[in-house]
Amino acid sequence: MKPLRTMESLEVSGKRVLLRLDLNVPIKDGVVVDDTRVREAAPTVRLLAERGAIVVACSHLGRAKGKPDPALSLAPVAPVLAQHAGHPVGFVPDVAGEVAMAAVTAAQPGDVLLLENLRFEPGETANDPEFCARLARLAQVYVNDAFGTAHRAHASTAGVAQLFTARAAGPLMARELHALGTVRDNPERPFVAVVGGAKISGKLEALQALVEKADTLALVGGMANTFLLAQGHEMGTSLVERDLVDTARAILARAAERGATVILPEEVVVATSPEAPAGQVVPLGSIPADHMVLDVGPATIARIQSALAAARTVFWNGPAGVFERPPFAAGTLAIAQAMAASAAFTVVGGGESVAAVHQAGVAGQLSHVSTGGGASLEFLGGATLPGVAVLEEA
Repeated sequence: MKPLRTMESLEVSGKRVLLRLDLNVPIKDGVVVDDTRVREAAPTVRLLAERGAIVVACSHLGRAKGKPDPALSLAPVAPVLAQHAGHPVGFVPDVAGEVAMAAVTAAQPGDVLLLENLRFEPGETANDPEFCARLARLAQVYVNDAFGTAHRAHASTAGVAQLFTARAAGPLMARELHALGTVRDNPERPFVAVVGGAKISGKLEALQALVEKADTLALVGGMANTFLLAQGHEMGTSLVERDLVDTARAILARAAERGATVILPEEVVVATSPEAPAGQVVPLGSIPADHMVLDVGPATIARIQSALAAARTVFWNGPAGVFERPPFAAGTLAIAQAMAASAAFTVVGGGESVAAVHQAGVAGQLSHVSTGGGASLEFLGGATLPGVAVLEEA
């Protein structure tokens, strides 16, 4: 990728800065229940305010359908952002209309405003030029610090950026691209990729890219079931994608051509449903017809732990089982702990994997915890991310 324009290169004192953040946080009964993304965004807000900018922060929240929805208002986020930034944050109950224009015009250097949910405007997801123009008139400088949305060609991530000559990536975005760029373009070897989660289909391009680069590819979670089915194993009532069996075979064949090691479960934890009070460890070939795979077993965990201990670069996306349920969490938590113990450059991407490293209490012991699941996978798969391409140096 080309060099990024970074925030340090911008003159922001006395100028209005449209700051795209990822404040898409869970809210229940008007209260933010997980403020991780707000905490991560706060240092950028504080830095711009300290440099004398008028900060005009914006974000989406949930899946608003282009019209106001009180349940998806960003109003509850403003005081949480103020708390973490150590700076007052004024909430603007408008996105890019006259109320927003009046608020930014009245603001003074060092002030911080948070606009209403971008997706209350139909032009946001449509990347509508008219909406881009209305959003752009609010500021003189553009900064995008929302890597998790960079794979979407929306107005606030792609279209509006093109209307600013002074535009750059924020520090969170820059850190994401540095860490993921290291994994994608220049991993120190041995490079181990651990890929799990429910399905192959949502991670196909990333899998196809990783099988070309990784020295060891560990496949776990529901997606491993399809690979095991491709090898001829009976999988009981487990989640499988029968239409991707040939794709799974092709990935395994490509790994063999390259001489890469593939780790697949050799025994599994099964039960009749994820709600079962306990599971049982069975070898492949002994999965009861009315049982499903819900985690990897101890021997598989040991193989993955050994690979991670010897690695110099590790990327992990997707849990090894239904880790939200204690009987089926052992594999996922063991991977998290093994990554924390490894001397490798360790990168975790994806919402469930990020939740797992926090659950295991090891997030602070990893090299990088990515805020963007879909964006990180698309980036590793070689895709051009619209929200990144517009920030690259010409």
